Amino acid sequence: MRPQHTLGGSISCEGVGLHTGQPVALTLRPAPPDAGVVFVRQAAEGPVPMGASIANLVPSELCTAISSNGTTVKTIEHVLAALSGLEVDNVFVELDGDEVPVMDGSAGPFVRMIRAAGVIPQQRRQPYLKILAPIEVMDGPRRVVIEPSARTKITYSIDYDHPLIKTQTYEYEWAVNRFEQDIADARTFGFLKEVEYLWSKGLGKGGSLDNTIVLSEQGVLNGSGLRYADEFVRHKILDFVGDLALLGVPIIGHLIADRSGHALHTTLVEHILEQSDKWVLLGADTQPTRMELPVFRGAAARV
Repeated sequence: MRPQHTLGGSISCEGVGLHTGQPVALTLRPAPPDAGVVFVRQAAEGPVPMGASIANLVPSELCTAISSNGTTVKTIEHVLAALSGLEVDNVFVELDGDEVPVMDGSAGPFVRMIRAAGVIPQQRRQPYLKILAPIEVMDGPRRVVIEPSARTKITYSIDYDHPLIKTQTYEYEWAVNRFEQDIADARTFGFLKEVEYLWSKGLGKGGSLDNTIVLSEQGVLNGSGLRYADEFVRHKILDFVGDLALLGVPIIGHLIADRSGHALHTTLVEHILEQSDKWVLLGADTQPTRMELPVFRGAAARV
């Protein structure tokens, strides 16, 4: 077990929302032990806090979104991935818009913000959820499962009918240094033929070659090319790390995903909470049961 962590200070950035295209400012602030990750939407009537919890999840196309008291924050997965990947457990994420800024399309800018602010230990142990039996979610050929394991790792496979992607598989052994070096800078990607569809749905308005890998039928339109030959599957792992943060506590198990995405990721989190006979919470004073973990971290925080 390790201590809980928060930030050594506050730090801010500005950008645009990937889907709304609207400017937004984001500030990360330290939070007390057991607060969890709490998004705080600055609104005309005052700040609206919402825990990064599966209990606050709302349906959203092509991103992960949470809502509380009629206020929604979208595209939260990249900043959640940065916080989870660097083991920052308690933090306030303040926003003056309804979407997290896309930055360069990866978690890298958020990682560098966190490093600049510093990560400090707190006087409270960090519980872990340890998987005791497999839990699986399927949707046709798409699948995600978590199995018992002594260490946390993710094995992710994707399959796209594109010459630069085809079938890619990557195994990520969960560690702070590996997240920073191998996962954090992998960018979101999309296909040129999908752009008009996204615009027709009111999505992707902030997307550009500065924050998205754009694929034509034969290649990459970005002049700088790829950061990794398998950047696509690495970004899928980045998204998975962010979506898993909605569980509220770190997890010990082997996660296996095949052609998955945000919907299956978050459905797995829901199934984990529902099947409390298949896990145990290590390092906690009490053992939460069915659907109690969302309250355990984040949801009860006050700003």
